[in-house]
Amino acid sequence: MPTHEVTNQVPPYGGHDVFTSDPVVAQGVERWVPSEHLAGATSDLAALGRLAGSAGAAELADRAHRNTPRLVTHDRWGHRIDEVEFDPAWHDLMGHATSAGLTAVPWTRPQGSGAHVTRAAGFLTWSQVEPGHICPITMTNAAVPALRHSPELAERWTPKLASRDYDFGLREVGTKAGAIAGMGMTEKQGGSDVRANSTLAVRTPGGPLTGDTYRLTGHKWFCSAPMSDVFLVLAKTAEDAPPSCFLVPRVLEDGTRNPFALQRLKDKLGDRSNASSEIELDGTWGSLVGEEGRGVRTIIDMVSATRLDCVLGSAGTMRAALTRAVHHTRHRRAFGALLVDQPLMRNVLTDLALESEAASLLGMRLAHAVDEGETELTRLGVAVGKYWVCKRTSPFVAEALECLGGNGYVEENGMARLYRQAPLNSIWEGSGNVNALDVLRAIGREPASLMALLKEASVARGRLTTLDTALDEVERDCAGLGALDGVEVATGARRLVERLALTLQGSLMVLHSPADLAEAFVESRLGRAKGESFGTLDTGLVTLAGATAVDRATATA
Repeated sequence: MPTHEVTNQVPPYGGHDVFTSDPVVAQGVERWVPSEHLAGATSDLAALGRLAGSAGAAELADRAHRNTPRLVTHDRWGHRIDEVEFDPAWHDLMGHATSAGLTAVPWTRPQGSGAHVTRAAGFLTWSQVEPGHICPITMTNAAVPALRHSPELAERWTPKLASRDYDFGLREVGTKAGAIAGMGMTEKQGGSDVRANSTLAVRTPGGPLTGDTYRLTGHKWFCSAPMSDVFLVLAKTAEDAPPSCFLVPRVLEDGTRNPFALQRLKDKLGDRSNASSEIELDGTWGSLVGEEGRGVRTIIDMVSATRLDCVLGSAGTMRAALTRAVHHTRHRRAFGALLVDQPLMRNVLTDLALESEAASLLGMRLAHAVDEGETELTRLGVAVGKYWVCKRTSPFVAEALECLGGNGYVEENGMARLYRQAPLNSIWEGSGNVNALDVLRAIGREPASLMALLKEASVARGRLTTLDTALDEVERDCAGLGALDGVEVATGARRLVERLALTLQGSLMVLHSPADLAEAFVESRLGRAKGESFGTLDTGLVTLAGATAVDRATATA
């Protein structure tokens, strides 16, 4: 229009290597992937990073998000088919994630190979493109440790779940190049309380499946990615029995379809590219996984792996929001200077960068613990990280969006999609209270897990007085739990988990991040050098860490 000249506009975001421009993730790979596997891992991750930062990937994300899944209950002749149609962009995103080895590949590699760290780096990188399709990628990876409770089932399904071929469509798994997995736990009447589930499984020997076969009848209130090839489902073998875990394929081994009715797709706040559904099971065939009546213990291995991806996915969301905020402020002028050079904006960006660094570092360290078989550390560390990192993502993205002003509030920027997505991982696989209470359960039943976490956090002792003091306090609080009654312990669960998370993050920052960032994080999170919201760091900490923080958060020129 002739009314004005367009100036002071930020260039398009993108065109960068998402992996190599992220020093926390790239250095984590160098640190924790053995030398004999490092060159191949970094080469593959750099290729994925270039793809993730490309305009083509951004276009796929936009199309998959805008053209949401469509439920098709019947075919043209009236036969019940219960399928979901996706935009081709969704399948392209799934294909890229699968070919990059983000499904179950690490479980097929030997311990100590760095396979889980490599996958974690790829997951952090690729999830920044479009997080919705990451849900079935996560569940496919997480299904394998649960399936290992039944070796015969694991032998049949793991090669398909670990395949780098994305092969969409409901067919018998033996005819497919690869398979995708989902899960069905939640029911209307119970939510997170899976022991209130009512789905019933009746033993039916000689069925068309490998292993001990049952017929399941009931419902699931949330079943994400219902187009998956196979599901792990909780059901009871008697009304008063504890839940058991069952493998439920969409297509049976004889090629016929398993009864699996999709009642409707959920209309969700975020994660809109991914289909989530309500399902009904009516005489649906399933194979017992693990021991009868031990379903929670069996599926918890899937839950733990999923929770780690919640940490990684939330850290990726933080990083995506942060780099967009820094990109905008480095190119937008206001009040006589670039936004990034305005003192208060520098405070906000520095604070966000500290939070993002600590989140990514924790996720990468936990992936390394899985590689090394540090089961005590992962048992508690994953639950602590799931609570804290996921809980921090919503206010983080809100603050990053605000750095863009009104430009961040429109769909074309991509920040609005991140904002809607931000709460998901804090709810998925147990909301805040469930995870906080799970931490208390682990401390009480598996004290070795607490010792492992405190040992890990104490490695950095002697470096910063504030960290040492915080470690003393949290160790004292943990030791004093036995003197409190149950109400007091439960009421204080969130605060205890928060302190465990922050001391662990602070220690990791001291060990692995630049000294100025580590000091700023410890003093602001464990000391008193910060207010309640982002952007309230003491001036001295901004002076100390601001330049390094913004530099490490810069993804584009």
